[in-house]
Amino acid sequence: MKIITCIKQVPASSNVGVDKETGVLIRDGNNVKMNPYDLFNLEAAFILKESSQEALVHAISMGPPQALEVLKEALYMGADEATLISDIKFAGADVLATSYTLSELIKQLGKYDVIVCGKQTTDGDTAQVGPEIAEFLKIPHVPYVKEIIKVEKDKLTLRSGYDDYEEIVAVKLPCLITIEKETNTPRLPSFRRRLLKEDYQIAIKSLQDLNDKNPKNYGLLGSPTQVEEIFPPEKSSAGEIIKGKKEEVVESLINILKERRYL
Repeated sequence: MKIITCIKQVPASSNVGVDKETGVLIRDGNNVKMNPYDLFNLEAAFILKESSQEALVHAISMGPPQALEVLKEALYMGADEATLISDIKFAGADVLATSYTLSELIKQLGKYDVIVCGKQTTDGDTAQVGPEIAEFLKIPHVPYVKEIIKVEKDKLTLRSGYDDYEEIVAVKLPCLITIEKETNTPRLPSFRRRLLKEDYQIAIKSLQDLNDKNPKNYGLLGSPTQVEEIFPPEKSSAGEIIKGKKEEVVESLINILKERRYL
C-alpha cells in the first residue's frame, strides 16, 4: 500500500505580516511550524502503514524552501519518503490553485492507494484543499474522518463525523480522506529515525517537473479568489460597571441584555 500524506508549514503565532499588494501572508523561516492538524494526518498514515505489509508513507508539501523542515519532521516521525513542490510561480495560491498544484505533483509520484490530509490548516481554515485534490484526481474522498475502522485490500471502512451526526462509510481505493484531530494521538519524532534519515535527500520539484507547465494555472495567476484587503480587528476595552445590591445588579444586567437583543 502506498500512502501519500499532505502536510503544510504554517505561522507559529498570530503575529504575521501581510503583503499589502497581494494580500498574502509573509512567511519567514523563523516563525513557522507544522500545521497542528497535520500531526493527526501523519499519525493516521502511519496507522494505515502498520495495517498493511510492505506499505510506504510519502509525505509531500507545497511551499518555500524552508518548508523542508516540516518534511524532515515527518520523516523523523515515521514517513519513508518526502517531496517538496516549490516555485516562486506558486506564490499567492488560493485553495483552488494549491489543490491543483498538489494534484499535479501527486500524478508525478505514480500509483498510490490512499491520500491522507489534515482536516484544515490554521492559517486558512477553509478545509477545502483535501476534497479539491480528490476532485482534480477524480477519486472518491471522505472528509472529517474520526476513526479508521477496517483496512482491506481494495477499500477502507471509516467513521466520519459531521456537525449533528456520524456515519460509517466504505470507500474503494484509491481514495482521499481528511482526518479530524480527535482521531488519534500523534507520535513524537524519533531520534533513532533522525539518525537513520540523516543522509536522506528530500526531492524538490518545481513547475518544470509537472505535466502542466502553464504558469497561468498556478499561484496568483491561477487563483480565482484573491484578498482585496486585510486588517486587524479594532480592539475596545470599554466596559460598564454595574453597582448596587445583588438583586439590583441582576435586574440591571438582564435589562441591558434585553436592550441589546441578547435575550
